Amino acid sequence: MVEFTRRKLMSTSVAAALGASVSGVAVAQTDDSDTPGAPSVKGDLKRFSTTALGAEVTGPYVFDDGSLLYSLQHPSRDNPAPFDKSGIGYFKGFSFEFDGSNDDFEELSTPQTNDEQGRVRGADGDFEMLAREADPINGGTERLGVAQTPDGKDITQEDFEGTQYGDAAFNPDCNQFVPTGDGEGYLFTNWENSPGNVSRIPLSKADGEWSADLDNAMNVANTDAFRDIGGTRINCYGDLSPWGTMVSSEENYAHPRVSLTATVSDVVDAGTGKGIRGAHEFWNRPNPNGIQEAIDSYYGDDSWYVQGYWAMTGVEFLAYYLGADPVDQGDGENTVDPIGDVYPNPYRYGYHVDVREPTAETPQPVKYYVMGRAAWEAPDIQHDKKTVYGCSDGDSKGIYKFVADRPIHSYDDPMDIAGTLYAPKVTNGEAAAKNSPAETNLEIEWLELGSATNSEVESWIADYDDVTQVDYLETHADWSEGDDVTAAVVEEADREVVANGNQDYITDAEILEWADQYEANGPDGVDDELRRVPFLETRAAAKEIGASIEFNKAEGVDSIEKATPGDYVYFGISEFNDDLSNDTGDIGMERVDGGVVHRAELESDYNVSTLEPVITGPDGSDPADVADDALINVDNVYVMDDGRVLCCEDADQFGRSYSNDCLYVYEPEDGPNNGRGRGNGRGNGNDGEYGHLSDRSRNSELSDNEKAAFNRMAAENDD
Repeated sequence: MVEFTRRKLMSTSVAAALGASVSGVAVAQTDDSDTPGAPSVKGDLKRFSTTALGAEVTGPYVFDDGSLLYSLQHPSRDNPAPFDKSGIGYFKGFSFEFDGSNDDFEELSTPQTNDEQGRVRGADGDFEMLAREADPINGGTERLGVAQTPDGKDITQEDFEGTQYGDAAFNPDCNQFVPTGDGEGYLFTNWENSPGNVSRIPLSKADGEWSADLDNAMNVANTDAFRDIGGTRINCYGDLSPWGTMVSSEENYAHPRVSLTATVSDVVDAGTGKGIRGAHEFWNRPNPNGIQEAIDSYYGDDSWYVQGYWAMTGVEFLAYYLGADPVDQGDGENTVDPIGDVYPNPYRYGYHVDVREPTAETPQPVKYYVMGRAAWEAPDIQHDKKTVYGCSDGDSKGIYKFVADRPIHSYDDPMDIAGTLYAPKVTNGEAAAKNSPAETNLEIEWLELGSATNSEVESWIADYDDVTQVDYLETHADWSEGDDVTAAVVEEADREVVANGNQDYITDAEILEWADQYEANGPDGVDDELRRVPFLETRAAAKEIGASIEFNKAEGVDSIEKATPGDYVYFGISEFNDDLSNDTGDIGMERVDGGVVHRAELESDYNVSTLEPVITGPDGSDPADVADDALINVDNVYVMDDGRVLCCEDADQFGRSYSNDCLYVYEPEDGPNNGRGRGNGRGNGNDGEYGHLSDRSRNSELSDNEKAAFNRMAAENDD
């Protein structure tokens, strides 16, 4: 999903209509032409699918039988049915062969006619919808992807006044499949809205075709178990854990407390946050999404981009999801009447959420607070079950690493999970020498931010649970609950927060004191009260100690199932521009607006230290004969176990002759990783807590020789 970058700010009205994701609205750059190696591919890249107009390609999943599924996210309402609604579908009649070669399909042509652009096309097979937005589910008590209040009322703009992050159920994203038997199981799907949602749909295969049982599907977000952890927001991509569960990532774009490359030190040095404050500082403001318009009004020519403000749409709807009484708004517009009874705690959003007990009547969610708070696009949990890489989407964001003290699934209580959080530091001078990102590796050291347990971080978060919109006004203005809320009162509070920060949450002074003690004593030598800072304010803390928090739209990370040292982790950087290509940080290469896919080889301890570019997108000024067949603005990456990589687009179209996003299949030039054999192994439950398919059932259709080879590889690759 896309966060507004600086070159997209003039397209906000278009983005709002699409539900925060923007396709085809950016203006091509004229100053970034002729970057060496842009575009280029180290290997083979073939187009398998083009999605319907207006939609991203999101949530790819390949079943053990080779079937390919993905989500149709926010398509144009002008497309012909069924492609005018979001949904989830698969390519009926096609299966990948899992031999590491792209010879199993002929490349799909570019979409040129209205018919081709208005539907999902595939190189082979027919895209068949399994479920669509707002389908009746759970015996008719719910609608697919639509969150509800505690008393069962759908949270939509038809039922509530206020802003919403995308139309309800319009943004399906990640899909992960948990098998319960041979050819059957549960499909878990993220719904990228606020309130966020995760659905569970029973799927089964008969006579070579997959079908969905919607009557027995459910929105797990509408259960008490999810509401007890505060629910979720902006559920984007995710992962299938090595223990067989769906891990859903919260892409909480509203978390920046300082905009773009600014640091908290910059605020203190300037004596004000004017020009610097980000969206987080206005989280509990009445009508939080209105802060950008307010800043423009207050400061005129001196106003600035409040990074993440647009993602505070739906925060008040999240309060209603938690049980708050709706404030008197009317006419479809937010007012400044404050919510004072129940309000979401900002520090409860922006985490990886493990949906444990996935086959139970009510799955049990666990938030991994100890892995840091960000706009998580995706995690990649390694086969050691301890190391996790995560990508935070948006402008000037990070790639982070978490290492648990012992395998994550081995803790009887997931709140006892203990480990260390790291941020990256790019160390090679070549990265800042205006070289081409297509020709230059990024060398990385990992800076330790801190260590904690999951329960410790949750206890720190709980300190802010009772903060509401009433507190915003009482803390920062001459106002008391019961007084009239006038525009002047709100402006007084806004200006105070701009100048001195939001005193209801972690303060600027606390972050700087943490950084001072970190520098003097190391990450383990800070006061106990300050240990919360890098876990709750991960981005701001990492910036203060000099981490390379300048990646622009880190939107994908994945590796083969059961990856071992010597295998690769793939990182998708959707745009290689802005702070990656200026003089503000450790990376200052030439810009490539089309983005870069890097890979990093796993070392003996599952660390990665070198990011090697393997796919480079086009320059923004490249014409159709260059851009038509190049990967543009990679989003999700999904590594099949034969070493090939599915690369999904959320594209600014640049000079292309068409406006559709594509799914490409990348075959590395050095072949598959260690020859992983037949089937991708995802969700097979071989070493999982919840899967139910054995190796024997998975290889029942192989020949005797194939079975023997499969079993040898399984023995070599298992713990």
